[in-house]
Amino acid sequence: MNEGESPVGRDVCVEPNEVTATSAIDDAQLAAMAKAIGHPVRVRILRLLAERQTCATGDVVAELPLAQSTVSEHLRILRDAGLIQGEIEGPRTSYCLNVGGLAAFKSATGSL
Repeated sequence: MNEGESPVGRDVCVEPNEVTATSAIDDAQLAAMAKAIGHPVRVRILRLLAERQTCATGDVVAELPLAQSTVSEHLRILRDAGLIQGEIEGPRTSYCLNVGGLAAFKSATGSL
């Protein structure tokens, strides 16, 4: 996958009420998403992005007591799982929630 791509959703940050789960996720995708949110730092990052709607990597780093490389790894895991997406803006990457991915995750867990 390329920078910012995810298994569910698109690369454009939109308001949460504008996107619904448009595709079902399989068991492997559901497990990857569940594993991604299984770490408290990644839950904190999701909450931060929900509050701010979009954040540059440096903004996320400033909110956490972790090294930039560690935060970048957490962001990568969330992006690869389809829970967030990144958009390159010049020399930095801005992240936002992948509301389609989150909606698909909620739908899949609701059917368990």
